[in-house]
Amino acid sequence: MQLTSQQALPVSQAIAWEALNDTAILQAAIPGCESITATGENAYEVALTAAIGPVKAKFKGKLLLSDLQPPTSYVLAFEGQGGPAGHGKGQATVRLESTGPNTTLLHYTANASVGGKIAQIGSRLIDMAAQKMAGEFFTAFEQQLAARYPAAAEAAPAAAEPAEGAWARLVAWFKRLFG
Repeated sequence: MQLTSQQALPVSQAIAWEALNDTAILQAAIPGCESITATGENAYEVALTAAIGPVKAKFKGKLLLSDLQPPTSYVLAFEGQGGPAGHGKGQATVRLESTGPNTTLLHYTANASVGGKIAQIGSRLIDMAAQKMAGEFFTAFEQQLAARYPAAAEAAPAAAEPAEGAWARLVAWFKRLFG
């Protein structure tokens, strides 16, 4: 499985880097994460509960950060065991790009393989679960950023108004105009 995407963050590159290396923020943002414990320099043990289709399991795993280029990028290797549910391992490359004084674009590419019952579910369902978890992570991560760095989040430019909002205002204006 490969997952490649990018996510706009409402903080500076330095703050984004700091947050991506803060285990408390990550634990709060990773769906189902119960603990992240440092075991050495840039090495961590992780415990989390994940559901992929009908398979739900507690996973215990290891994370290792390498090729650190602060505050720009790193490589994250991971492996986890979920007992009879299966196992997974892979690698992710994370790169931060400053797009303004209080905005950063996070680029990521993750490659993973799974085995056991999880592998029997099918790649399409696994891909959908991974995309869902990534979306949940970034929603929670941005909430953690806003809570931990409120001044930076407030200083970030407001997102453009959704098209639905602009359309609703235009319709309301026409109704007022033409009665």
